[in-house]
Amino acid sequence: MRFPWFFLILLAALPARAQNVTVFAAASLTEAFKDVSAEWAAAGHKPLRLSFGASSTLARQIEQGAPANIFASADQKWMDYLVQKGAIVAETRKSLLGNALVLVVPADRPRRLALEKGFDPMDLLGANGRLATGDPAHVPVGLYAEQALRHLGVWDRVAPRLARTADVRAALLLVERGEAPAAIVYATDAAASIAVAIAGTFPPDSHEPIVYPVAATKSGDTADARALLDFLSAPQARAIFVRRGFKAP
Repeated sequence: MRFPWFFLILLAALPARAQNVTVFAAASLTEAFKDVSAEWAAAGHKPLRLSFGASSTLARQIEQGAPANIFASADQKWMDYLVQKGAIVAETRKSLLGNALVLVVPADRPRRLALEKGFDPMDLLGANGRLATGDPAHVPVGLYAEQALRHLGVWDRVAPRLARTADVRAALLLVERGEAPAAIVYATDAAASIAVAIAGTFPPDSHEPIVYPVAATKSGDTADARALLDFLSAPQARAIFVRRGFKAP
């Protein structure tokens, strides 16, 4: 049975249904993007589908075909990786946020350290303690941490005592649980936890600028994904990021 021509015209005139947007985002964006999802839903959209993890892990999942619309990385390297793999719509890429690199300790044992050349990390770690951070082999926070520690001249001493974690939140958790005396994380991670205190902030010139690029994936480049990218730079989302401690890139 054929549909009447006027019924086909009516179907064509109906507005397209809003689709879910899946965001693969660096672990350090967890609270901020949950807040963004709530604001996005309040504006009449479907809540975001959020997947958090190390930027390296998420990038490789996207490369292998994981169904993501948006990728938000904690560094430029892993966004570059997906651009080279042809998995990102390059013209949608933008530098969304900035952050700072900090050393944290348990909140019930606060300390203040001047993170400058010549500081003694072993005094902080003690005889058997380990310094937690993301694995410098692939996790952005670990890469920044290695750069900072090398700049300050203490990398060779600290490297054997690293607790190399899968992402920045795993490093934070080791200090929260008392399993490590200190960790190198982002300032926003420290702000999200009442169980840690900042012992010092690494000089900005001790590591590459911490920049969070965001872009649409080739396989998930929809109208809703493009709308979300615009929303991430809108005043409502910017206010969320500022409240969570992020900076302009």
